[in-house]
Amino acid sequence: MNPWWMWKLGKGLSFLAVALTVFGLIVMLLWNALVPELFGGPFLSFWQAVGLLTLSHILLRGWAPWRYGKEWRDRRWKQKLEEKLAAMTPEEREQFKEEWKHRCGYYPGEEKEEKKEAGG
Repeated sequence: MNPWWMWKLGKGLSFLAVALTVFGLIVMLLWNALVPELFGGPFLSFWQAVGLLTLSHILLRGWAPWRYGKEWRDRRWKQKLEEKLAAMTPEEREQFKEEWKHRCGYYPGEEKEEKKEAGG
């Protein structure tokens, strides 16, 4: 018995290993081709190149993998919701908002609507 998540995990780990190997080799080969000749710097081993790649990723992009693409997903989700609401009649829209409140406990646009009504 082979659950689907084990298959996905195996594929993900395989992809990560291949990507790490390819990018590590690229960094190592570029470094060793340029830096020692141009600047008199040291040669890098494969693991030093992987460490340098990881360090540059942390310093330049931060270390929060759950953040990547979040703004794009949020913007896309909001746009799709607005398109769906625009295609509805006012009665369907109210019914949709009530259903959302029932399922989630609130409606995302509620705070903005309350501020507009309050004059804020």
